[in-house]
Amino acid sequence: MVNYILKRLLMLIPVLIGVSLLAFSIIHMIPGDPARIILGERANEASILALQEKLGLNEPLYIQFLNFLKNILSGDLGTSIITNEKVTYELLISFAATLELTIVAMIIAVVVGIAAGTIAAVKQYSIFDNLSMVGALVGVSMPIFWLGLLMIWAFAYKLGWFPPSGRLDVAINVPRITHLLLFDSLLAGNLNAFKNILWHLFMPSFALATIPMAIIARMTRSSMLEVMRQDYIRTARAKGLPENIVVFKHAIKNAFLPVITVIGLQFGILLGGAVMTETVFSYPGLGRRLYLAIMARDYPVVQGGILLISFCFVLVNLLVDLTYNYIDPRIKLE
Repeated sequence: MVNYILKRLLMLIPVLIGVSLLAFSIIHMIPGDPARIILGERANEASILALQEKLGLNEPLYIQFLNFLKNILSGDLGTSIITNEKVTYELLISFAATLELTIVAMIIAVVVGIAAGTIAAVKQYSIFDNLSMVGALVGVSMPIFWLGLLMIWAFAYKLGWFPPSGRLDVAINVPRITHLLLFDSLLAGNLNAFKNILWHLFMPSFALATIPMAIIARMTRSSMLEVMRQDYIRTARAKGLPENIVVFKHAIKNAFLPVITVIGLQFGILLGGAVMTETVFSYPGLGRRLYLAIMARDYPVVQGGILLISFCFVLVNLLVDLTYNYIDPRIKLE
């Protein structure tokens, strides 16, 4: 087990180098000059050249890339061109917000998706089965930005149940320790802040959860139907075991492996793909930060953010593989 984990972590090195090279190449292909964006359209060429030299943008691209790799190896992702803040610090704050949003969204997606998929498989062709699969189809098909706008209009503007944006009311102060505000509010013993943060998280997390919820529900139903047709399930029923024992003890565990794969992939996707949700709800997460950095040609932030997302994606895949071995001991990690 330890050797397997070490091998996977070592494989992460060439992956991150390849990702960094790809991200560096793509961001430099985008038209636009950070120096011109910072100084404005009326800046003279002398000022632009001086700022380019200061930022190192006048160096050849391969020199800029080598300097970027050098910074990574030293544990420094550089300084933001626009804000002049350390990229590591900026990404830490925005990633914590996205991680919190993603965890809440995945809890909703996993609980609702597995429950709906399991019931739909056990009661195949019933009204619940048909309604849940139609709901899953709608969840996959509806664009998040449209759903987010509808939720803001209905629950924030018309009903006033939830706030339309942000992470926390301005009047409430929570000490930033981990920058995971739910956790920080509990550490501070501030239950009012904890409730307020959940209140702000409800709409963006539910909007973000719709697509993975639908995918998990469909995958759970499909996997459960396949398992429920196996001989050992028929044998368990022939022995007179109650249906709930057959489903929860014998079927779900064996049907869960493909669902675990989907959950891991969706978690990784949400960590890097929540930009639409964060933009609609003005949520200060990593996706929105990267979007603003791309628009401003803030190269260090974009490159550091892509590296962070890639690292998280590989780490999630590793955790999924380890979970396989825990759920089914027959699977050996070579």
